[in-house]
Amino acid sequence: MDTIISVLSLLIVAATIFGVAVGRWPLLRADRTTITVIGAALLLGIGAMSLEQAYEAIDFDTILLLFSMMVINGSLFLAGFFGVVTQRVVQFARGPRSLLALVIGASGVLSALFLNDTIVLMMTPIVLDVTRALRRDPLPYLIGLAVAANIGSTATITGNPQNIIIGNASNIPYLDFAAALTPTALIGLVICWVIVILVYRDEFRSGALAAPNVLRTRVYRPLLRKAALVITLMLIAFLVGVPVPVAAFVAAGALLATRRLRPERVFKTIDWGLLAFFAGLFVVTHALETQGWTEQLFTALAPLAQAGMVPFGLVSVVLSNLISNVPAVLLLQGLIPAFADQQRAWLTLAATATLAGNLTLLGSVANLIMAELAARWGVRVSFGAYLKVGLPVTILTVAVSLVLV
Repeated sequence: MDTIISVLSLLIVAATIFGVAVGRWPLLRADRTTITVIGAALLLGIGAMSLEQAYEAIDFDTILLLFSMMVINGSLFLAGFFGVVTQRVVQFARGPRSLLALVIGASGVLSALFLNDTIVLMMTPIVLDVTRALRRDPLPYLIGLAVAANIGSTATITGNPQNIIIGNASNIPYLDFAAALTPTALIGLVICWVIVILVYRDEFRSGALAAPNVLRTRVYRPLLRKAALVITLMLIAFLVGVPVPVAAFVAAGALLATRRLRPERVFKTIDWGLLAFFAGLFVVTHALETQGWTEQLFTALAPLAQAGMVPFGLVSVVLSNLISNVPAVLLLQGLIPAFADQQRAWLTLAATATLAGNLTLLGSVANLIMAELAARWGVRVSFGAYLKVGLPVTILTVAVSLVLV
């Protein structure tokens, strides 16, 4: 009976990870969140783990940090912060190349400070608005936005979901993490800018921008000032060693404590499905451990620890593109104790798993968000168009990370 449960568990986990990788299950109308929840439910149903083990599998620090960053991003959105960014981009852009630099810079920096998926969610309409106002082809700027968000998010623990998981598991201080990976992110943003210009030469031959149409945005200044103060204090808390989930949650609570803005408006901006996705994924991957499959996987991959960081990083890149970066991190994190320099191994995993997301349009949630929102505006971002930028950027940035980390 135990053998049957073990084999069924492996099949369910494999089917779940396959569904997460391709974004759906054949014959079913199920997205990634639904797939992980169904997978977790099936594993509980066949007795692969107890309910208590399922609770223990969920990394509530990660869930709390994700929730807190979504509240912060939602508050910034309602305050009109992203509209202000739009106006500044239009104001300072002197030509298409400087416009691209501003889009990439804003996306990269904001994604380092906050959560890259939500930054892309907020900024994609901005880029579409700006390019429409300036009468430019939106495609290279949209691709630059998504690629830069992935690259910029490499720099900090709060930049993306896989870094949040790694930060909580490794206990690397926020400042140490940022100091180690920020150089890779900065060089990566420059690489992104150069590659987009080379791939879309025609768009960037013109030296001038059309006179912009007027872009109006509503700014709620009391909330914007409050958010600026709260976020500054949160970043200071990160730097002085306050646990990242605690500092972010306190900041989120402070932003929700308002007399004028209804909290439900903030809650409507939260991606509750993403939180459920991670809870389900934690349970699904934990089933490999309860059924003994994780131990066998680590035995097979143990030579990686002796082979060094480069092979480990390359395996991370490949696995992140096969099964998505978050499941890859959850599987590979068990190998870290076998490395002599565990902190470097954690940082290598963070950099390569994140940068791997730029390889294809399907490589990261940020890419998919950008493509889906663009489609609603009538702009098609094809797999091939993205690959022209994503492939060289991924090769170069991963190489940089393996040298610098």
